[in-house]
Amino acid sequence: MTSRAVTSLTTGLAAARDGGAASARVGMFPPFALLEQGPETAGAFLAQAGEAGIDHVCCGDHVSFAGTGFDGLVQATALALLHPTLPIYSGVYLLPLRHPVHVARQLADIDRLAPGRLIFGVGVGGEDRHEVSICGVDPATRGLRMNECLTVLRQLLTGTPSTFHGKFFDLDEAVITPAPPAAIPIIVGGRSDAAIRRAGRLGDGWLGIWNSPRRFADAVEMAAQEAGRTGRPGPPTRHGMQVWCGLADSKEAARNCLAPAMQAFYQLPFERFERYCPYGTADDVAEFLAPYLDAGCTEFNLIPQSPDHDQAIAGTAAVKRLLARA
Repeated sequence: MTSRAVTSLTTGLAAARDGGAASARVGMFPPFALLEQGPETAGAFLAQAGEAGIDHVCCGDHVSFAGTGFDGLVQATALALLHPTLPIYSGVYLLPLRHPVHVARQLADIDRLAPGRLIFGVGVGGEDRHEVSICGVDPATRGLRMNECLTVLRQLLTGTPSTFHGKFFDLDEAVITPAPPAAIPIIVGGRSDAAIRRAGRLGDGWLGIWNSPRRFADAVEMAAQEAGRTGRPGPPTRHGMQVWCGLADSKEAARNCLAPAMQAFYQLPFERFERYCPYGTADDVAEFLAPYLDAGCTEFNLIPQSPDHDQAIAGTAAVKRLLARA
């Protein structure tokens, strides 16, 4: 890397870290079955979240995780149409299980319906290898497919004819129009070094989970170094953390909400995750998250578990206010 590249990289990384502490965005996952409760109930929840000052709402994605799932871009579309302004963050969409031309069309269409409101978080999945294989994808190729998918997707979303000849995708003069007027942020999720380097090469940021602040800081630096190594003009700066948390009036009440929810979701003991999952009052959760701001985090996607929806929204909004003063 040249000395000029090193200087640019260091300056960009410092700016990202300085900006994180001043402008961290805090979003939340709604209850997992919210959309199935009908548009009136879902719309009221989103309106309450927006009025509370929450920055975005999130949605996951699975095709068939132990047989169940809910397509992430279908969710994103529904959420976007139920609120006029809230951004929607896919956290994360299993991109390697899909064809990038189809996904490019979906993203362009979502942007037509909700201009500038989608943050496209992507991941390779793999917790359920059967889910990957029934989509016609060899689980061992997920990372390589992701690299090709992101390359193709970025080309297609410019609206110009795209030709690509790779190991998995072969395109001649593919076009998706109308293209989004402004680029859709693409955030690359994953815990591995390979995912972090992928974010540096092909993403606008990295989305972590189950990481310490030190690991987060190392990831931000690794992504920046990879961006410099591959000749990008600056490092990716939109780095986030996905965080399960318990929000209630006491630590005991919050843990009693969080632990059973996580055990049911992952089918593993809560103790396996506990050190990465804050619980208690909003002050407790904000205190846990504050070191990530110094590590370069600019966004938090909270998965709040509370005694009721009102407390989840109010607690998330309180965490946002506390982090703004951190």
